[in-house]
Amino acid sequence: MTKAAPQRLHADVDLTDPELYRKGFPHEVFATLRREKPVCWQTIPDGFPGSHDEGFWVLSRHDDVQAANRDAELFSSLDGPTLSHQPEMSGAMLVSMDGREHVRQRRLISAGFTPRMIGRLEEQVRRWAVSTVEHALELGTCDFVSEVAYPLPMHMIADIVGIPVEDREWLFALTTKFLQGVGPERAMSPEEHLGIQVQMFEYAHRLGEQKRADPQDDVWTMLSTVEVESDDGERASLSEIELDLFFLLLTVAGSETTRNALSTGLMALLDNPSQLEVLRREPDAMRPAVEEILRWASPVCYFARRATRDTEIRGVPIAAGEQISLWYPSANRDEAVFDDPFQFNIRRAHNPHVAFGGGGPHFCLGASLARREIATLLEELLARATSIEIVGPPTYSLLSIDNPIVLAVRELPVRLS
Repeated sequence: MTKAAPQRLHADVDLTDPELYRKGFPHEVFATLRREKPVCWQTIPDGFPGSHDEGFWVLSRHDDVQAANRDAELFSSLDGPTLSHQPEMSGAMLVSMDGREHVRQRRLISAGFTPRMIGRLEEQVRRWAVSTVEHALELGTCDFVSEVAYPLPMHMIADIVGIPVEDREWLFALTTKFLQGVGPERAMSPEEHLGIQVQMFEYAHRLGEQKRADPQDDVWTMLSTVEVESDDGERASLSEIELDLFFLLLTVAGSETTRNALSTGLMALLDNPSQLEVLRREPDAMRPAVEEILRWASPVCYFARRATRDTEIRGVPIAAGEQISLWYPSANRDEAVFDDPFQFNIRRAHNPHVAFGGGGPHFCLGASLARREIATLLEELLARATSIEIVGPPTYSLLSIDNPIVLAVRELPVRLS
């Protein structure tokens, strides 16, 4: 198949340019893409740091993003969700697996989340949400991101893994350093960044050894010891390296995404005070509100996939071996799917958002927990804070196009009383 000529809307639109995301996700750019070039080609500029293909296809419409996300046979995840080349990760991590190996690992991880464990986690979400909000109220004026939106998901991850409370401050700081150690605004060298990752691996490895030697009543003990039967009748368990990589996935992906959704969701609610009051008066409104927050925030900007054979999307030829990128925030503002997509509406009746990937074999394993965290924190915040006021503009961390999150809310100063 002959590849179509690169299709760029305007010479000055470059999705790899971090400045495009300085003030948040560039929804106006993607609105134009959906309308004029829903399948377009982005060239990687000369001199762009790291190892990449010469470019990638950009999918901006809801139907295309959802269909590609669900077709793991046609669009492979083996190279991982990023646009950069990371051959060492191919087939090693849950997000960079296909086929039987992916099914095997998901089945093993899911086996650790028994109904009893899920019930305990829901109780712990409430406990951490209460203590987090109470601490923020004592401070009065604080950074919502670091003092409220970040501690809850990190403590929940620590509870899942069974991390001792005395280790958490160190691990949370290390995770933050790891997250902020890449991108155009960070001076950390690749060697320093790798060193942090090694520290996290070493900690996960020691923790796994402790759980096997002295089993505890937590999810990580189960994941360290669980066996399930594969389709061919063989017994399978998670290897040590699989556990280490899942630990990294939990601490990084599980914390950053929920933090972004909570921070962006609070801004949307405060921009729409009548809807905030609905949540105060009507507890049943929380469930659709969480779905609207997820649609509105879309905390993961894209996932990358690689075509396994020649194909077409909307008549545009995609050659075997080429990368595509699935842009979830754009899909979640698609005018063809959502009524008034640029209106935040917690009463939205039809909300098939793709914030968790839009279904398929790679649907987010943590979706239910993330929903519970968002709902519970907002419930406790609204029950305890009679006044919530943003007292300064939000700032964003630019993580570069090589990180599928791309940008994150870094600071959101608020006053609570």
